[in-house]
Amino acid sequence: MSEIRNMDRWMLLSLVVLLAIGITMVLNTSYLFSQERFGDGTYLFRKQLVAVGLGLVGLFVAVLLPPSAYRRLTGPLLVVTLIAMVLVLIPGIGVTRGGAHRWLGVPPFVFQPSEVAKVTFVLYLAYTLSKKVDRLERFVSGMLPTLLVAGAFVALLLAEPDFGSAFILVVITMAMLFVAGGRIRHLAAVAMAALPVGAFFILSADYRMKRLLAFMDPWSDSADSGFQIIQSFIAFGSGQLWGRGLGQSRQKLHYLPEAHTDFIYSVIGEELGLWGALLVLGLFGILLFRGLRLAIDSEDPFTRLMVFGLTMLLGLQALVHMSVVMGLVPTKGLVLPFVSYGGSAMVVHLTVTGMLLSVSWRRARE
Repeated sequence: MSEIRNMDRWMLLSLVVLLAIGITMVLNTSYLFSQERFGDGTYLFRKQLVAVGLGLVGLFVAVLLPPSAYRRLTGPLLVVTLIAMVLVLIPGIGVTRGGAHRWLGVPPFVFQPSEVAKVTFVLYLAYTLSKKVDRLERFVSGMLPTLLVAGAFVALLLAEPDFGSAFILVVITMAMLFVAGGRIRHLAAVAMAALPVGAFFILSADYRMKRLLAFMDPWSDSADSGFQIIQSFIAFGSGQLWGRGLGQSRQKLHYLPEAHTDFIYSVIGEELGLWGALLVLGLFGILLFRGLRLAIDSEDPFTRLMVFGLTMLLGLQALVHMSVVMGLVPTKGLVLPFVSYGGSAMVVHLTVTGMLLSVSWRRARE
């Protein structure tokens, strides 16, 4: 118990409450889907419990490892992750679902290397940027090598395709370069150069164009590309202030696609109302604030950048998910950390939180 008291209790409390909400909502939103698809209403719920269990093991192991261990693991993890991301693209090895090549393994025991890749990339950025802080003001010898590695990760994610994760990696890269001391004019030039590349990928795929058009005017194609976001609007609107009540969602009954994954925050808004949605938002706000505070208080450059990057990873993923279901950004397939159904994401996000708690625990003991 004394060891737990040495950790960041606000971060730990937020995690516990988010997990409790997530486990409840996964059972709530996936029961009918599981019953129809697998003949067992608790099938996906039980798989999520296994993922939570594995994630808690990952969290515990991560807490025990000091930041110096993550520094030493960066190189091997980078190589293994890149190999895994290439393997998912090879026919017969990678598992394809819905036209996307994002999984490895034998169904139903599969995992997404892209989830691990986001953490590995943060570790790589923390490692390489902490070693060349004095060179980051020079573009060619300082910033360019890092951008080339980032480009390789983003290219592999786009090949899957996983535009949402690629977007997360780009934002984290720019943020960590800025925090590490990169020049604003260099970052602005990179951002301007990346805009036409992003536009090309959007325009080159019909489904991405349809998502963009649906984002701008979902009612122009309410039966197809705008269907998801309109149903999400209806869910939030019908929830009003206090919600319909737990388990009383109507939109999860075949109206809202992927209610247990990509649109679970919509069901929270419908069943628990504005106050329930604000509670979840506030819990992520606490995680983000405590993580950024921990980064500021860290004296070691690698630890500071690692904590900042991992905090950004959790915060951005949550922010993009919530923004999507509220129609603030175009639709992307990103889960809500600790809440949505998804085994790979759950294990990775819990392990990431363990890494943050590891740093807070060691600071409290100093």
